Amino acid sequence: MVDSTTLLIFIPTFFIVSITPGMCMTLAMTLGMSIGIRKTLWMMWGELLGVALVAISSVIGVATLMLKYPEVFQVVKLIGALYLCYVGINMWQAKGALAITSNKHTQIKGTELFTQGLITAIANPKGWAFMISLLPPFINNSYALPMQLTVLVLVILLSEFICMMIYALGGKSIGKLLTQQNSVKRLNKLSGTLMIMVASWLAFG
Repeated sequence: MVDSTTLLIFIPTFFIVSITPGMCMTLAMTLGMSIGIRKTLWMMWGELLGVALVAISSVIGVATLMLKYPEVFQVVKLIGALYLCYVGINMWQAKGALAITSNKHTQIKGTELFTQGLITAIANPKGWAFMISLLPPFINNSYALPMQLTVLVLVILLSEFICMMIYALGGKSIGKLLTQQNSVKRLNKLSGTLMIMVASWLAFG
């Protein structure tokens, strides 16, 4: 298993890392604002899968290869950033699946949101940096690696999910307020701007 003292330190450490504003949290807030919590969950599942892959890779050494061949990582980042920027521009112009209209939300496939969350998590340099620097030190050679890694990754995913829900609920509250005030155009522009910010963060972070 995992040493109890290690867990007592690990849980608050990664909760603080998760709650810190970043690309994934901003994306959760933006989608909560524009499409609501239920649909945003699709993005969250993709993001959680991406975080799990990054965490496991950081421990087993795949991260070393990513650092050795940074051009591959840069390509993934740019593809993700371009897609998010495209979505953000469409939201700003009140077009596309994530744009809000005065009567209803346009339908968007759950698979698209899932992929969006997955790419954002995997291409997030901040996520890799935290996992590479913070996760391995919590691995104790006295215990079996598979069990330790399972417990630690579950803690990370729970922290990420709770924090994304907090951000998404905050976004939903802002969206509801602006919608009630008949500021749909303003809400689209705000959501689009945040999405473009996430894209820029991803491209140049």
